[in-house]
Amino acid sequence: MKIAVIGGTGLIGSQVVRILNSRGHEAVPHSPSTGLDLIGGTGLAEALDGVDVVVNLTNSPTFDEASIDWFRVSMDNLLAAAATARVKHAVILSIVGVDLVPALDYYRAKVLQEDVLKAGPVPYSIVRVTQFFEFINTVLSWDADDNTVRLPATRIQPMASSEVAEAVADASVGAPLQGTRSYAGPEVFTLDELGRIALATRGDRRVVVTDDSSGMFAAAQGDALIAKDDATIVKTTYMEWLNR
Repeated sequence: MKIAVIGGTGLIGSQVVRILNSRGHEAVPHSPSTGLDLIGGTGLAEALDGVDVVVNLTNSPTFDEASIDWFRVSMDNLLAAAATARVKHAVILSIVGVDLVPALDYYRAKVLQEDVLKAGPVPYSIVRVTQFFEFINTVLSWDADDNTVRLPATRIQPMASSEVAEAVADASVGAPLQGTRSYAGPEVFTLDELGRIALATRGDRRVVVTDDSSGMFAAAQGDALIAKDDATIVKTTYMEWLNR
């Protein structure tokens, strides 16, 4: 099976390409570094020529309101090119609970991406996952100084990016779901709790201050980002991931 992985040089995409190729498929990574421009359309026809499946793992350059137009234009361009190339299956990566946090521009943008895919001309699968373990370092930098890190007590259920990539790879070689499949980590943390664990394991003496107005995840209330009953729970715990 020939599979075009758009965003195939990033954290998830590079792992998806490696997994698919190890399974005997022909997975080809595409990104701006390979000459693909999803917004302008340059390189799309060439990337999708002879392709059975297209996997879209690209991300907008910002998390603000501009991300809404970015996802709209990029998806419209991708699906038009995929239909012309007679691609049989389109897969995107989304977020567990993305439709439950409308206060976040980026989450509304991802919902729009899902909706454009659902209404498009190509059979599809949506893979929703929880936050990556790898993302915690970025979160720790958002509202921090030399002494403190401010984090909300938002409940999250993070997972390893390697298991995200496995989930995407599985969806890519399966029949189109015409729906959504969700995955989540085996443990639930509050974000401030996870921040304290992350700092302690690397000997960082900064103090985590619980601040429910701090950072983008402050907008997620209750169990919005926690897996629902239909989610597949993966195996790797946070401490297992750290020890690797």
